[in-house]
Amino acid sequence: MADVRKGEVTMKGNPVDLAGPKLKPGDKAPDFQVVNEGLAPVTLKDTAGKVRLFSVVPSLDTPVCSTQTQRFAKELNALGDKVAAYTISLDLPFAMKRFCADNQIANLANLSDAHDHSFGEHYGVLIQGLPIPLLARAIFVVDASDKITHVEIVPEIATEPNYDTALAALKQAAGA
Repeated sequence: MADVRKGEVTMKGNPVDLAGPKLKPGDKAPDFQVVNEGLAPVTLKDTAGKVRLFSVVPSLDTPVCSTQTQRFAKELNALGDKVAAYTISLDLPFAMKRFCADNQIANLANLSDAHDHSFGEHYGVLIQGLPIPLLARAIFVVDASDKITHVEIVPEIATEPNYDTALAALKQAAGA
């Protein structure tokens, strides 16, 4: 089991623990294995080739996660194919696919960490101690050489990330 960081963030004001390392800009992006909408395994290597945005949410079927995903989808249009963007959660791939279809989101690929939580543990965002596992709200920008250039683990899970900072880091890493 990964290291546990006690009271790292809050969820509706209550401190929660996160499993895994506290990653920072300059760190090598850890590998992971998640599944895509077609239930095929996806690893860090499978996302390689361009700058990547990993938008991590607890569940797409909640208001803040929905807002976060729709906001990034809207903002990413300006970057075209210069970047690859992913929404990662513990939602099942079927629910993620339905959410994106219902909201006409086509520029964020869905990756489900429901199987073994390897993304959550390797990126330090797996919440410990809840009745069901969830991922903390976070943003990771990873450059084409697999170096992390931006990290935001949102201090209060029920609030939105800093979109402007994340998008600026994404544009800078992509040379846009």
